[in-house]
Amino acid sequence: MPRGKLEISPLLAFRRTALLVAALMLTACAKAGEPQAAAKPLGLFTSLPIFWAESGDLRGLLRNDVPPHWALAALRRRGDLRLLDSLDGPGLAGLGTLVMAQPRALAAQENVALDGWVRGGGRLLLFADPLLTEESAYPLGDKRRPQDMVMLSPILDHWQLRLEFDEDQPAGERTVNAGGITLPVNLAGRFVVATGSRHCALEADGILAACRLGKGQVLLLADAALLEQHSDGQAPETRRQSPAEALGRLLDRLGAAK
Repeated sequence: MPRGKLEISPLLAFRRTALLVAALMLTACAKAGEPQAAAKPLGLFTSLPIFWAESGDLRGLLRNDVPPHWALAALRRRGDLRLLDSLDGPGLAGLGTLVMAQPRALAAQENVALDGWVRGGGRLLLFADPLLTEESAYPLGDKRRPQDMVMLSPILDHWQLRLEFDEDQPAGERTVNAGGITLPVNLAGRFVVATGSRHCALEADGILAACRLGKGQVLLLADAALLEQHSDGQAPETRRQSPAEALGRLLDRLGAAK
């Protein structure tokens, strides 16, 4: 056999062996399962001063010496956080979990988009307070003021829920136990499930509702006292349990990424 072929054959053999090893490795990886995809972003839709601190002018909003809201830091620790100003289809696309905290009233198309997103597999944590107790720097009627009374009847009706409020209940913060999570409440509402509905289960005397809608999940809290803060961005000192821990456990219950 000519000398030239003797020099080339080992190289060809090496290449063939390398390709065979690579193929075997790819097969083994396929059998072991593909790597987990990156966690989907977490959305925040709120009228509360969580992302932006209350201020009388733009300069105050842009100050970097204002302590961030404790809940903002807690949410950012969960991964990629996106602030939404609308619940249209593009805004919800790609989100894994959405936190709605005392949101403004939704437009008709936003109700449709939110319902479709949830039923398609979205996970929603909703704070719906019928009478917000946290004070605001903005006067009544100011559009920058947080939503004093949540107005979500259309979407709640569609999910066969009704939010009620007892005007005779005593004011003052207290705690309730919802699925092993200690939550502070103050002048809370309560959810009522429509007769015959099997989508939602109530806990803590109706203050919390857990619903399965299509492929998605919704956790609703009829109060927003958990999200209150002091002027230094921290939670009230009277809390016996870390509010960040309670918020995290609510998200964990939905299966939100850590």
